[in-house]
Amino acid sequence: MNEDAGPPVKELAFRLPDLPEVRHFAAIHARDAGLTEESVGDLLIAVNEVATNAVTHGTSGKARLRVWNEPGDLVVEIHDEGRWNVVGRPGSAAPTPYATHGMGLWVARKLTNGITFRTGHEGSTVTMRFARRRPR
Repeated sequence: MNEDAGPPVKELAFRLPDLPEVRHFAAIHARDAGLTEESVGDLLIAVNEVATNAVTHGTSGKARLRVWNEPGDLVVEIHDEGRWNVVGRPGSAAPTPYATHGMGLWVARKLTNGITFRTGHEGSTVTMRFARRRPR
């Protein structure tokens, strides 16, 4: 049996008031996947930023979180029904020193092993990768 295969995809639908449950759900799966506690903290910050964006900027106010294991990584996907014009690499430029918004994707990019953005007629999806500990 391949230890990296892990369990199947786990999914949680959520709205803005559910963000504490989103963080709890993500933390459980991050620990189960073998992330270090420091990495769990990073994951929670990134997930909270992207999930908050999904339910505040998406068109329906609801979103979906999915997590699964891939060899070496825990993958976290957040999908909402909104559409936006993805130009360049969102979150690649640091916010200005006195910015009051626009930091979430930059923070998420800094805390992940990789982040991708897709948007289309079905909505927007942000996929983040977090390194899992290697078995000893």
